Amino acid sequence: MSTDTSKDAAAPGSSPAGTTRATIAARFERLPLSRWHVTVRLIVGVVTFFEAFDQLLIAYALPELRDEWQLSTGDATAVLTVGSVGMLVGALLSGRLADRYGRVKVIAYCVAASGVASLALTACTSLTPFLALRFLQGLAIGGEVPVAAAFISEITRSFKRGRFVLLYELVFPAGLTIGALVAAWVVPAAGWRVMFAVAAVPGLLAFLVQRKVPESPRWLAERGRLEEADAVMTGIEAKVSAATGGPLPRPAASAPTAPAPTATAATPAERAATGIRGLFTGRYRRRTLVVGAIWFTGYFVNYGVTSWLPSIYKDEYGLTLSDALLYSTVTSVAGLLGCLIVALTVDVLGRRRIFAICLGASAALLLTLAALGAGTPAQVLIWTSLSAVGFFGSNICLYLYTPELYPTRMRALGCSVGGAVNRLGVILGPILVGVVYAAGDSVTAVFVMLGAVAVVGAVVAGTLAEETANRPLEEISP
Repeated sequence: MSTDTSKDAAAPGSSPAGTTRATIAARFERLPLSRWHVTVRLIVGVVTFFEAFDQLLIAYALPELRDEWQLSTGDATAVLTVGSVGMLVGALLSGRLADRYGRVKVIAYCVAASGVASLALTACTSLTPFLALRFLQGLAIGGEVPVAAAFISEITRSFKRGRFVLLYELVFPAGLTIGALVAAWVVPAAGWRVMFAVAAVPGLLAFLVQRKVPESPRWLAERGRLEEADAVMTGIEAKVSAATGGPLPRPAASAPTAPAPTATAATPAERAATGIRGLFTGRYRRRTLVVGAIWFTGYFVNYGVTSWLPSIYKDEYGLTLSDALLYSTVTSVAGLLGCLIVALTVDVLGRRRIFAICLGASAALLLTLAALGAGTPAQVLIWTSLSAVGFFGSNICLYLYTPELYPTRMRALGCSVGGAVNRLGVILGPILVGVVYAAGDSVTAVFVMLGAVAVVGAVVAGTLAEETANRPLEEISP
């Protein structure tokens, strides 16, 4: 690296005395996309991939567990939902911990705990210890995912942030899809225990995260640890400069903390807002309620569909276990396609339009399936897969949108509350689908309910969501 490059990279924060939250933000805004960004995104992405892999396994293990342990419908519902209850609690706890102790520590500890719990699940021979371990694993998975989303947003500049973040977030539905593909082959051939043993191996990634991923300089500056923030930021700048092969652009004279011309200046109460109360102060109140509604409806539909599809195919249409899992996997693959489409278009269409279009289309498709009578497994396969393109696409966009709505001091908490509300949808979706499915003479009522919930999400998003595309984080959330 040349002398001039080093000087340009270090100048904005070469001494802690010149480092503030504003200068850290400005220094991030001038960083071009580089190998350093991709490397960090890859490491954190691999961790998130395996958390998603772990999360979906239960749907594919359930048919075997029902036969092995003679589970009732209530027992099966508990198996499906107990992990989600743990994720809800884990999400709420992790946000507070990450805002207090740091993003990277929480991510590393969560992935280690998830791996240990997955390994312990292989030794279970009855329902009660299995439920307890799934709850503990849920704590870890629910804790890692929202904190990782907050971290990735904090190391990214505003220009085309949507595409960068969502290409990272694709690892989650990819984990769901790969998990489905592997489980569809391994569970019938080797049993559910082998799948959980495989899922335990990535717990070793906790060490890689601790060694290779730096703490968020935005978070360090927010906590008043300006010397550390400056040191980490200078190291990042050096790596980006080396990767791009030239001097970095000079940062703006001032950080992007002023509101855009169409934005409203922050009130003193909003600038001082912290904690749970802060999420419901001033502009953040509406944001929390709106994004919470989108989280709930999107994941209610997602897990209402995907959790019960293997059992519906097997029990309602008489498919073999292998065919039921294969049909369900097609729906997950279609959902991954929807996520890719959203990642490539979100900066052009904007967040609000993405939510309204995706949830609205999903609602129309599910209601069409109900109107057709859902008479054959092929019919269910086609219409649920088309619908999955929409609800998977909407849901992945939430991992981009939620961190944008809150300032650094409560960003992880905001993400974790969103993750907790998402867990409510994940819990209630399968429960209510199970109730409606058990009470009805056909599955059409299930798809009517799911379509109606998607309509609610589309209307809320289309009328109340705030647009955040291509705006600096400090401008959106002062």
